[in-house]
Amino acid sequence: MTRTRPPIRLQTRLQTRLQTRPRTRTAALALAALLTLTAAPAHAAGEPPLKVADGLIDTSDPAELGLDRAGNAKTITVFAPGEDDLKYNHGVVLMPFKGRLYAQWQSSAVDEDAPDTIVTYATSRNGRKWSEPIPLTKPRADGYTSSGGWWTDGRTLVAYLNVWPRALTPRGGYTEYVTSTDGRNWSSPKRVTGADGKPVDGIIEQDVKALPGGRVLTAFHVQPGLFVKPYYTDDPLGVSGWTRGDFDNQPNTPEISRELEPSWYRRAGGSIVMVFRDQGGGTYRKLAAVSTDNGETWSESVETNVPDSRTKQSAGNLPDGTAYLVGNPTGTRNRYPLTVLTSADGVTFDRAYNLRTAADLQPRRYEGLYKSAGYSYPKSVVWRGFLYAAYGTNKEDVQLSRIPVADLER
Repeated sequence: MTRTRPPIRLQTRLQTRLQTRPRTRTAALALAALLTLTAAPAHAAGEPPLKVADGLIDTSDPAELGLDRAGNAKTITVFAPGEDDLKYNHGVVLMPFKGRLYAQWQSSAVDEDAPDTIVTYATSRNGRKWSEPIPLTKPRADGYTSSGGWWTDGRTLVAYLNVWPRALTPRGGYTEYVTSTDGRNWSSPKRVTGADGKPVDGIIEQDVKALPGGRVLTAFHVQPGLFVKPYYTDDPLGVSGWTRGDFDNQPNTPEISRELEPSWYRRAGGSIVMVFRDQGGGTYRKLAAVSTDNGETWSESVETNVPDSRTKQSAGNLPDGTAYLVGNPTGTRNRYPLTVLTSADGVTFDRAYNLRTAADLQPRRYEGLYKSAGYSYPKSVVWRGFLYAAYGTNKEDVQLSRIPVADLER
């Protein structure tokens, strides 16, 4: 039976005001509140950068992981394909821009990463009712394009587009971008460039966020193959000046790094924790690395005790600094339940709630290559007092779960 837990109530008016900022604040301040992050002290030397508290997650309970259901979590459908629609939908990424919430994802007729794959998006004024999908790209003759996520400086919205050339060996790609000042009219695609002015030969990860000083941080999966490297830029628009952080990958194969598809959060002391999918270690646990100099240098990645399903995850910070992880901490290939873990210090994650479980997983309606059951590749954002986590359900329906930030803040 699914359990529910009442929300964690805020205890002071100050905390309440964090969730109900007056609308008279400027757009720049609102954007900073959403996209700049705080958290907590560094971990002790010799310990993993993060850990889950002993006994918090019960992987012997595949339906619920021994966790309560977040009482105020709501499921919202952005797009559910019908018979005449593109039936493969995945890689959903969210971004607030000029009073609307934007959702971007990749879409194709039947199969994952098929030649007809395009990037599409939808918008919402309230996070509940969404527009019809709007194509951002067309099918390519030389490969395909997948969703690369968003960034904004508050005035211009950037949509990243990951291009996968069919002839490139080993498999890899590069990143283009388009821009818009109104969310409707878009520029022509251009290549994302590095600090040397040359195009970055890599696939951007969909977790682009800013540090308090304005530096923009994410990772690219660079050629040859797909080797994940942290990257940062001081370009507020996030389209140029990208610099590779100093990070050594663990041994794996010549075509792909062991670390893959990371996300990150920040501690109040200034350290950054980047969390990775373990693609080559066979652990079904998250890997993590730390930077103490704003992303310029990184520790080696280490195995943590946080269970994973070998999939993308989403990490971040709530407005009060609470660190969170959204993902599928199953310790198996199962991508359900969808769970949020929280930590007051950015080291020990000792509270967790299910956002969705197997009990409310709708059946897959259409078959397709690599389509699997569950809530796949979550990406998240804080907007208007809610934590929004978007995902592809069964790699078919574009959905999101939202929960009041007040229920999660520590």
